[in-house]
Amino acid sequence: MYTQPEKRDGAEKLTLASLSKMKAAGEKIACLTAYDASFAALLDHAGVDIVLVGDSLGNVIQGHATTVPVIMDDMVYHSRVVARGLKRAFFIVDMPFMSYPTPERALDNAARLMQQSGAQMVKLEGSGHQADIVRYLNENGVPVCAHLGLRPQNVHKLGGFKVQGRGAAAARQMLKDALALEKAGADIILLELVPQTLAARITAKVKVPVIGIGAGPGVDGQILVLYDMLDITPGRRPKFVRNFMQGAGSPRAAVEAYVKAVKDKSYPAPEHCFD
Repeated sequence: MYTQPEKRDGAEKLTLASLSKMKAAGEKIACLTAYDASFAALLDHAGVDIVLVGDSLGNVIQGHATTVPVIMDDMVYHSRVVARGLKRAFFIVDMPFMSYPTPERALDNAARLMQQSGAQMVKLEGSGHQADIVRYLNENGVPVCAHLGLRPQNVHKLGGFKVQGRGAAAARQMLKDALALEKAGADIILLELVPQTLAARITAKVKVPVIGIGAGPGVDGQILVLYDMLDITPGRRPKFVRNFMQGAGSPRAAVEAYVKAVKDKSYPAPEHCFD
């Protein structure tokens, strides 16, 4: 408990420009969630490119069935402590449920996350109808990650955790939404539980980096919930999750194996994908 953290003064902080160069070069972007300083430092040392403080903390930290109960105070607290563990990784923080119903409220809450926790970007769940919110944030200097596909904050509206974008009409709408959000100023797009062919098509159409979770190998990067890939989360493991603790001697070795698998494109494998 009294171990001093390693110094990483030579680590070069990743930026949006760094991530754009990775997309252009075809280098996969490895991303994971974190909720505390110790895991944040571990991920940073292991070479994770993006660390996200997800509102998934409502599930894996707080024990809720959904992310809906998570509030801004929760996100500020966890983001602040995660920031202390990061030197290199790009840092994104989720906007929780009902923290961005209007452009003005979205800006107030995004400013709070960036000023009080050091977030480099905020992530919001939505579709094309939220282009005005993304545009307003962009015009006020707030980098935005737009989350399409399965939106856990809308799980009650969607009727459960289901693959999104199946069928020609749904696929066309998701592509249209992605393009609209990019035009509005979204700097990254995240696709969750999306058929792999659709995810690859969206990735090819937009200029910004596309990160996938359950979206197949054709995106620019992958993200998983840390507790899922370490096989800590109780219950049934989602299809798109690989247990990286299997065969690893430590959590750090598991994270390093995940980064390597994303970079060499061995993860996700066909069994982790949806058609």
